[in-house]
Amino acid sequence: MSTTPPPPPQNPYAASAPQPMNPGDEKTFSILTHILGIFFNFVPALIAYIVFRDRGPFIRQHTATALNFQITILIAYAVGVITTFLLIGFLILIATGILTIVFSIIAAVAANRGEYYTYPVAFKFVS
Repeated sequence: MSTTPPPPPQNPYAASAPQPMNPGDEKTFSILTHILGIFFNFVPALIAYIVFRDRGPFIRQHTATALNFQITILIAYAVGVITTFLLIGFLILIATGILTIVFSIIAAVAANRGEYYTYPVAFKFVS
């Protein structure tokens, strides 16, 4: 007869550690995060950061970088809207839109290559 106590019962609601993603999935979700930022601003980057930040260093860096860039772009859009009455706001809005498209595509290509990328005009809000 054994005197070993039975194991404690498992809590079905306890959070388990997230499983790491494979490199292909990390690339795919990183690319989607950057590209969807063109159309939906900071929302895809925020959702991806919250969901995937603990699933691997590659996806964490890309989602954090995309979120930082999209928050910076949101601030630039707000400045552009506020300054439209000075007519310079229209130039700010056009430049912000072009920068969003160009830098998001560059970041998506870097993610596809498996490289880390940092946007050159982004403030660091999230690390």
